[in-house]
Amino acid sequence: MRRARRLRLRVDHQRGLLRLTIPWRTSAKAALSWVAEQRDWIDRQLSAAPPACPFADGAAIPLGGTDVTLRHRPDARRGVVLDGGELLVGGPAQSIAASVERWLRARAREQLSLETARMASLAGVSVKAVSVGDPVSRWGSCSSSGTIRYSWRLILAPPTVLRFVVAHEVAHRLHMDHSPAFKAAEERLFGEPVAAARSELRRLGPSLRLRAVGRG
Repeated sequence: MRRARRLRLRVDHQRGLLRLTIPWRTSAKAALSWVAEQRDWIDRQLSAAPPACPFADGAAIPLGGTDVTLRHRPDARRGVVLDGGELLVGGPAQSIAASVERWLRARAREQLSLETARMASLAGVSVKAVSVGDPVSRWGSCSSSGTIRYSWRLILAPPTVLRFVVAHEVAHRLHMDHSPAFKAAEERLFGEPVAAARSELRRLGPSLRLRAVGRG
C-alpha cells in the first residue's frame, strides 16, 4: 500500500482473517517475518474474540445499546416490527436473518441521516449524501465531495457512540485531516470530550461486527 508508513496487523473477527498492511517499499519476506514475531499478540486477539450471535428466534441483540429479543412469528406476513423489548419477525424461518438485517439497515440509514443533518447544520456545512454499508474496518468515511458513508452496525451501539461517529465524519467536512483544528471541531459537534465514546466503540467493536447477518 503506497500510503502506509508502517506494517500493520489487524484481526478481522467478522471474516476470520488476519489483515496485514505492508508499506510500499517493504518486502513480503520482511513483512511475514514481522508477523511471525507477533504470534503472542495474535493469540491474545483470537482468544478474546466474542462469540458470534446469529439473528435467530430467541436471540438477544443490541438495538441502540439495549438488548431486544428476536421473536419469530411464522404465521405473520414478512416484515419486522419493534414491540417494546421484542423484535417480531414474520415469514419463514429461513428469512429471519435477511429480514432483520434489512430492517436494521433501514433504521440505521434513517437515524444516521437525521443526526448527520443536525450536526451539519450546527457546523454550517453541507452533506451531499448519507448512505450505509458494511465496511470491514471503518465505522464511517467522508469524501471530499461531501458524501458520508457509515456502517449500518452503528444502530446496534449506544446512542452516544453513534453520535460520536457522526461528529467525527461531519467534522471532516470542515477539516479533511486529523489536525488539532479537526479535533476541536469534532469535540464541539459532539458536545463533550470524545475520549469515552471512542473507547466504548473500541470495546464494543468486535462484538458488533460479529453479529450474524442474512446478506453481505
